Amino acid sequence: MGPSRLQRMRRAWPRLPAPHGSRVAFRGRIRWFPSAFHAAAAAGHPGIAAARRTRLPQATGETFSMCIPPPNVTGSLHIGHALTVAIQDALVRWHRMCGDEVLWVPGSDHAGIATQAVVEKQLWKEQGVRRHELSREDFLREVWKWKEEKGGEICEQLQALGASLDWDRECFTMDADSSVAVTEAFVRLYEAGLLYRNQQLVNWSCALRSAISDIEVESRPLPGRTELRLPGCPIPVSFGLLVSVAFPVDGEPDTEIVVGTTRPETLPGDVAVAVHPDDSRYTHLHGRQLRHPLTGQLLPLVTDSAVQPHMGTGAVKVTPAHSLADAELGARHGLSPLSVIAEDGTMTSLCGDWLQGLHRFVAREKIMSALRERGLFRGLQNHPMVLPICSRSGDVVEYLLKSQWFVRCREMGDRAAQAVESGALELSPSFHQKNWQHWFSHIGDWCISRQLWWGHQIPAYLVVEEQTKGDREDCWVVGRTEAEARKIASELTGRPAAELILQRDPDVLDTWFSSALFPFAALGWPQETPDLTRFYPLSLLETGSDLLFFWVGRMVMLGTQLTGQLPFSKVLLHSMVRDRQGRKMSKSLGNVLDPRDIISGVELQVLQEKLRDGNLDSTELAIAAAAQRKDFPHGIPECGTDALRFTLCSHGALGGDLHLSVSEVLSSRHFCNKIWNALRFILNALGEKFVPQPAEELSPSSPMDAWILSRLAHTARECGRGFLAQELSLVTHALHHFWLHNLCDVYLEAVKPVLLYSPRPQGPPQVLFSCADIGLRLLAPLMPFLAEELWQRLPPRPGGSSAPSISVAPYPTACSLEHWHQPELEQRFSRVQEAVQALRALRATYQLTKARPRVLLQSSEPEEQGLFEAFLEPLGTLGHCGAVGFLPPGVLAPSGWAQAPLNDTIQVYMELQGLVDPQTHLSLLAARRHKLQKQLDGLMAWTPSDGETETKRQQRLSSLELELSKLDKAASHLRQLMDACPSPREL
Repeated sequence: MGPSRLQRMRRAWPRLPAPHGSRVAFRGRIRWFPSAFHAAAAAGHPGIAAARRTRLPQATGETFSMCIPPPNVTGSLHIGHALTVAIQDALVRWHRMCGDEVLWVPGSDHAGIATQAVVEKQLWKEQGVRRHELSREDFLREVWKWKEEKGGEICEQLQALGASLDWDRECFTMDADSSVAVTEAFVRLYEAGLLYRNQQLVNWSCALRSAISDIEVESRPLPGRTELRLPGCPIPVSFGLLVSVAFPVDGEPDTEIVVGTTRPETLPGDVAVAVHPDDSRYTHLHGRQLRHPLTGQLLPLVTDSAVQPHMGTGAVKVTPAHSLADAELGARHGLSPLSVIAEDGTMTSLCGDWLQGLHRFVAREKIMSALRERGLFRGLQNHPMVLPICSRSGDVVEYLLKSQWFVRCREMGDRAAQAVESGALELSPSFHQKNWQHWFSHIGDWCISRQLWWGHQIPAYLVVEEQTKGDREDCWVVGRTEAEARKIASELTGRPAAELILQRDPDVLDTWFSSALFPFAALGWPQETPDLTRFYPLSLLETGSDLLFFWVGRMVMLGTQLTGQLPFSKVLLHSMVRDRQGRKMSKSLGNVLDPRDIISGVELQVLQEKLRDGNLDSTELAIAAAAQRKDFPHGIPECGTDALRFTLCSHGALGGDLHLSVSEVLSSRHFCNKIWNALRFILNALGEKFVPQPAEELSPSSPMDAWILSRLAHTARECGRGFLAQELSLVTHALHHFWLHNLCDVYLEAVKPVLLYSPRPQGPPQVLFSCADIGLRLLAPLMPFLAEELWQRLPPRPGGSSAPSISVAPYPTACSLEHWHQPELEQRFSRVQEAVQALRALRATYQLTKARPRVLLQSSEPEEQGLFEAFLEPLGTLGHCGAVGFLPPGVLAPSGWAQAPLNDTIQVYMELQGLVDPQTHLSLLAARRHKLQKQLDGLMAWTPSDGETETKRQQRLSSLELELSKLDKAASHLRQLMDACPSPREL
């Protein structure tokens, strides 16, 4: 096979250009278009990859490695995948910037069933050819061709999301190295006695004609009668019905036992009727025989304590070949199973000529008619039930007896449970530990055979005997190659190897088998045995407990068995992403979103076209299309990669389900614009000749400078704490608060008049530079594109070798910025901010839009006055006021000044005289008061039905009452002002 499309694309990438991006104004805002350099730094350009693999100045000698949960090669990433990538990439980038040696292995899963189905549909659509019309080799050639041409969409999505994966370590679960690992694992498990072949009941998809795993069985609850259309069935089929059937007691014409069943089509496979041994209704019939209602054959009445006497009639039919529970019951009583449903879902010859070859659900109706004709039908009623559905085909899952390969899981499962119990394997959040222990305590053997062509063909060979030797079981041998298998067969049979005829098992292995080997196979096993616990402490992220058990659980089992060590030390499970209404993402609901559509924006028409190109039936398509038109009437606006990543990481990923809306992502885009504009202001303030000081030498020259640097140090501390705890919502909250509420809303506004001084002070530009440099580095793991673009524009610090990319620049630590941290100063300035809010509230109340009124502060505590003295200028600037001074304690406020208390000891006074027209403002206040009073009266008259709504009502009532009190106080001030002096219109 030739190079993949990704490999060809990487080879075609240009060398790193000069670090300059482009900036384009749109709709009055600034938008960034990352250059090749910046996109490369975010998505893993080989030049940047080489730089980050050299020993960085901040190198720690520690290792951090992860593998991406390999998505199916047939599919595309949805928002759930995007959450996984956003969290993993943020952690990877943080560790890399901290100086750890980082490995993040990309890869994809060959998705046996899904890929084969896609290619089969394509062959039929384009060539009119069915799979079985081709040889196995020719079909596999078509699959590889499809994979090379169309299997790279996921890689494109990963790059769009900015995933900084080690692309030169990219793995595919069907590549040569993976094949070697899969074969070696199969052979070793067989040699250890943990793998065997046997005839057992398996989950069977008749539409796929293959066994399927438990995770591919969807349990669909039905409230009662429900009509479904199933693949391959010519008629609609009703489920959720309980059919009552009479089994006559042999020798007693008027005596019968009535049993209930939801599967009348399996009646031909019944071999007994069972009752509870203590059920007095049937004690007199113990040991008797019954007549089969269809064939008239004699069936035993058996007693078994597993039967629930209070369910239905207390009697159940026993069908060991098509029911897991019946198979166990039949084995206890030595009952031979009868397989009456074939691989394709039709009835077998054991059913008789009248049913043989019919679709099982067509046969159901024929059986029901026969029961009525024979007078043995006893009723039909609604019956809530859970129907097993194949998630791959939509067909009802059957349980069929098949000779398959199984992995013994009990011993390995006990070790996996012990690993969590002992703390060797950590599950985060910890509440998954209980489910983990429960699942492994009830684990059964794992069927790994699949009746497909696409996948790893099982390395087992049937020794074909020249003559049939009675009832002797088939002779199977396992080997890494046919030659090895032939040698083993020769030793086993005592016959010359050249005379033996071997037939390789045509089945392939369950995709989960190769996926479970993915982490250590990607690291060179079995050719190399990496010390996983020391050098590769893998951290894996996935959604939902099912994947935890089916993938991670199997990785733990196989990893400990094959390598003698855990394949990772922690599993980190994040939340499931739901839409804003709390619904699970589903194609049939029309709420599944391609991350690229949020990143780049998409029109409604395109969203609807994607639905039509999918595989929804007409009913589902209509529902999904209507939902899309309702949710996205104008399409999805362009939000950008960084905004999507930041939004996903901002949720408490380790808690409950994540409800995502596009409006949230749009809000993060506005936050990105805020950062962009802040950097534009800072760069303009620095000028062309600015030379930054080393951060360790920067000493603040004013209280405001000291405050913002302290907030920066605090933010670095919070970011480090969030990354260490792998709770990224702490990081996003800290960064959002610093950039928006500390830097943009406070410091930049306060420093603007200072920058106009002549001569210009040297301190603020240095502080601005440090805020930009350190703030962007703190932001880089979450917003790599924006951070890279803006960081490259900053002037370099003198005397140091600047990192080629922010992705390998040192991540700021609390320790390195500790000399700036002044919590007491922050506490004092919070009192100043309270005063700012009070001043702004007064301005809003009296609608002072342009005026800059004078302000006086009055405190009864001398130390409080000292607190404000250091911040008088920023207080006036941030409060949009004029000069700020102090009113001595005990002195009355000047006439015509508004008053607002900050607390019991501080009063704020604002000059109003000459700045407002009392008569005009009194009428405006009256109108606003009337509006608020109306809202208050409505809330008072409304009684909510639940406690949560009542709490919100009380909060709103308090808010309205406080606002009304402020308006009344303002009106009183205005009336006093009218009495003290004439209005401007009277002069």
